[in-house]
Amino acid sequence: MKIVVTGTRGIPGVMGGVETHCEELFPRLAVRGFDVTVVRRSAYVADGLGEWRGVRLVDVESPRKKSLEAIVHTFRAINEAKRVGADILHIHAIGPALLVPYAKALGMRVVFTHHGPDYDRDKWGRAAKAMLKLGERMGCMFADEVIVISDVIRNLIKRKYNRTQHVHLIYNGVSQPEMCDYPEYFDELGIEKGRYILGMCRFVPEKNLHHLVEAFIKIKNEAKGINLVLAGDTDFEDEYSRGLKEMARKNGVVLTGFVKGRKLHSLLTNCLCYCLPSSHEGLPIALLEAMSYGVKVIVSDIPANIEVGLNKNDYFPVGDVDALAEKLKIIIEHPLEHICYDMGKYDWEEIANQVARVYRNPK
Repeated sequence: MKIVVTGTRGIPGVMGGVETHCEELFPRLAVRGFDVTVVRRSAYVADGLGEWRGVRLVDVESPRKKSLEAIVHTFRAINEAKRVGADILHIHAIGPALLVPYAKALGMRVVFTHHGPDYDRDKWGRAAKAMLKLGERMGCMFADEVIVISDVIRNLIKRKYNRTQHVHLIYNGVSQPEMCDYPEYFDELGIEKGRYILGMCRFVPEKNLHHLVEAFIKIKNEAKGINLVLAGDTDFEDEYSRGLKEMARKNGVVLTGFVKGRKLHSLLTNCLCYCLPSSHEGLPIALLEAMSYGVKVIVSDIPANIEVGLNKNDYFPVGDVDALAEKLKIIIEHPLEHICYDMGKYDWEEIANQVARVYRNPK
């Protein structure tokens, strides 16, 4: 069965939750006998790869403008899927889902994965939010199969579109942790094992990393010898990302940029805690990654984070900087803690089996 995938910037090693999802999922589906092609956005990849871990890679140009990039790329990817005779077009995210009716008009079977209501993200203006809402509607109404990554999203599309048939709850997954030390990298950053708070995500407004910096500033006097490390960056440098970086630098926050591999694994292995103060998530892979390393986590009390089922003391009211500062202060004052979370339902192998069943399920 031939599968063509769009809605992602690309794999491997491209920053983003959808990208991580696709990077983990589709090689596993290739192992299960599916002929998988991921259509990538050429501006995000420079590796020259035509195949990776059994997945074919096709690079297509798209404009580097956030309001046009996804939709233009998706249009071209759908045409590529039609050209190669795909049995299934798998579209990720609600922006690209705007073109589900176009794919259906070409006679294609479409699977749509809803990763979250992106129109809630602060980076979008009114017109973009309207188009994203329309994309969600097109995906939920016209796709043959809809995959949702959280029960929150399943309830959302039931309420908004009365869609309950051919809707599949399949969680995001997390790989086995690669516990490691990288002392040379820590020396380069000027941090010590077990003596830093980690924020790891893209530098966009809805992640609320500025709240994490503000909370850290409030406890700096009690946090002697403790660093705040922000791992990540932004796809499109804007007023928010520039302001966040400037605020971070002025207050001694360590900025790593986008990291992966051994550097990322060492940061996750040795942090005092991981913090995600976001106001919007689908089901955050970065949080699941941190949990897989057994580190203490502090997260906002938005529905997607609550669905993960952490201890109630691990949550703080979204946007409440004072409450976040108090949580961080308590962690700093207590010994380093290792926690054994139940990660069973986030197993990528079982997730791949579930998606394979969706592909094989005739409508």
